[in-house]
Amino acid sequence: MDRIVVEDVSLAELKSGLADGSIALVDVREAYEWDAGRIPGASLNALSVFDPAALPEPKPGQRIVLHCRSGKRSITALGLAQDSGRMDIRAHFTGGMLEWAGAGEQVLTG
Repeated sequence: MDRIVVEDVSLAELKSGLADGSIALVDVREAYEWDAGRIPGASLNALSVFDPAALPEPKPGQRIVLHCRSGKRSITALGLAQDSGRMDIRAHFTGGMLEWAGAGEQVLTG
């Protein structure tokens, strides 16, 4: 695919979507990063072993949002997902864990 479709999701949109169930969040960081701190409600699909087929199917009215540490790997994962035919995967949380944690939001560990 020459060009990927990208929808940027802000911190406020992410918080609202996680709260009302309209966002299913997928973390594409590595397992050691996930263990060190993750956003509550996220699932893991690490970029190093990224499997588009393992991405959740969105429920009606829900969109899948990818995130990483700072927004770079989530864009790469969006491209991989779209290349595999998952054109419903187009949103990413631009600020990633850096913005989430920097805003004082809850971070789960372990």
